[in-house]
Amino acid sequence: MVTKDFWVLLAMVIYFVAMLTIGFIYSKRSNSSTRQYFAGGRGVGPWLTALSAEASDMSGWLLMGLPGVAYFTGAADPLWTALGLALGTYLNWKLVARRLRRYSVVAGDAITIPDFFSKRFHDKRNIVSTIAALIILVFFCVYVGSCFVTVGKLFSTLFGWDYHLTMVIGAAIVFAYTVIGGYLSVVVTDFIQGLLMFFALAVVFIGSVASVGGVDNTVAFLKGIPGFLDGTQMATPILNDAGEQIVKAGQAMFGAPTEYGVITMISMLAWGLGYFGMPQVLVRFLSIRSSEEIKKSRIIATTWCGVAGVRRVHRFGRPCDDADAVRHAVRGGEHFHRGFAGAAAELHVRHRGVGHFRRVHELVVVIPDYRRFRGR
Repeated sequence: MVTKDFWVLLAMVIYFVAMLTIGFIYSKRSNSSTRQYFAGGRGVGPWLTALSAEASDMSGWLLMGLPGVAYFTGAADPLWTALGLALGTYLNWKLVARRLRRYSVVAGDAITIPDFFSKRFHDKRNIVSTIAALIILVFFCVYVGSCFVTVGKLFSTLFGWDYHLTMVIGAAIVFAYTVIGGYLSVVVTDFIQGLLMFFALAVVFIGSVASVGGVDNTVAFLKGIPGFLDGTQMATPILNDAGEQIVKAGQAMFGAPTEYGVITMISMLAWGLGYFGMPQVLVRFLSIRSSEEIKKSRIIATTWCGVAGVRRVHRFGRPCDDADAVRHAVRGGEHFHRGFAGAAAELHVRHRGVGHFRRVHELVVVIPDYRRFRGR
């Protein structure tokens, strides 16, 4: 194994060990009561609430998917999507968070979303809660399934390891710290991941800009691609018969830009509407220490979302495939020390796969919640 791969693997091992440790640290406290296990005893602070909510929502699509679209077609898609997400984040915290936190207490101290719906609508037969739990369970199974694919592809690409085995190992680790540590372990690991994402985004951004000679060279290069930096146009890659972008003299080829219509802008802005129904975000509102701390959390969350949105475009019109995309973050770290900073840059990609497994906590939480309402 080459030196840089060693540091990458070491970073992953340290991360896994840290997550398991957090699960064991919070196991006694979380298992002291149902309220503690499912909602952290409603004692989670504003920083933990805000960053864990954002990290729970934004992962592989933020760090790999959207930047990939940006590098291929320019800034228009990421720009309008980022605006929609920032607006959606703000409005969700502004319109939903405080009301949900307060009413969940009034409605029989509801500690999960299915629980809240049941008590809010006086569902004594638990029909509403059962439907809500099943909806979350079914759709998150599909979502988590796609996450398993990403972590398998990550390890297979970087190290040549068995695709299926790495999926099983990753799932086992996250199930372990989630079941042992309950909601508190999920919030703390999400908080840590939010900080790591922020740091990794900064490392890769600085490394990418440095690799092309600074900010001026970067801007000049991007302006040379028709429509790349225009929010009302999209760059048009020139493709061959196999659907791959044509490259000449090491440069990706682009044709005339296409218009970015108003309907498309509205569609991208509409991404922000998704926040109002995300269980992994709404449960943060239920668990925050006080409704009076919602404002502080809103500022933190919206700021984090805005900064992350600005950072999303870090590719410079270069062709790549999945393997190259995975290795890109590792190369970003090579502009710094190959030890800690290089490993931190790898966490930019590692989060694409391993970080998705945090969504499993929604399934772990909703299954016993469903059983409790069905009287099993």
